[in-house]
Amino acid sequence: MRVLLVEDEPRIAGFISKGLREQSYAVDVARDGEQALYEAAINDYDLVILDVRLPVKDGFTVCRELRQSEFSSPILMLTALDGNQDVVNGLNCGADDYLTKPFDFTVLLARVHALLRRTKEIRPNTILVGDLALNTIDHTATRAGRTIVLTAKEYALLELFMLRKNEILGRATIAEHAWDETFDPFSNVIDVYVNQLRKKVDYGSERKLIHTRRNEGYVFSADLDDKCG
Repeated sequence: MRVLLVEDEPRIAGFISKGLREQSYAVDVARDGEQALYEAAINDYDLVILDVRLPVKDGFTVCRELRQSEFSSPILMLTALDGNQDVVNGLNCGADDYLTKPFDFTVLLARVHALLRRTKEIRPNTILVGDLALNTIDHTATRAGRTIVLTAKEYALLELFMLRKNEILGRATIAEHAWDETFDPFSNVIDVYVNQLRKKVDYGSERKLIHTRRNEGYVFSADLDDKCG
């Protein structure tokens, strides 16, 4: 899942983005309202976390313009303002939820999870491909009863593979959904992570799940034979 965080206070932006990345989210950070609109126009985001008090354009304006541009992903607004009218204004501008500062990160995370569950592409609590099971709640994986220990980035990559099983996923698609805008498209980072994940997922199993398609990308499938890579 890729998130756009719009927050001009570096301390708060760092705190939120660090916490979300530890939960396997790819996070881009915008420092003002104009930058937020630009990022949302050129990237696909599953969620926007939007502060109200922003330079250039405030959060209410950004939210309204996003909805006018047919941006459909959930928007969670953050603000130090706690008046009822501010809540009403935020929701009327198109926000899906509203959280008042200061807040506990676990509360923010719960709100994020709740909003993502409402989207049209709902993630099941458990994703199954062959004998591999991925729990999207606690980020654990098992294959044929064997526990697979995953890093946050490995989990994000595996979740993407399993949600898009039997599809050829090129490096650009993988980077778009599992990495943020700082990713270097000319690096071999994706190949390194896929190889690490392959060792963990396919270790000791006759049926391989991660297949390489030369010059195209990767396919995650329990229905292909080993000749596919």
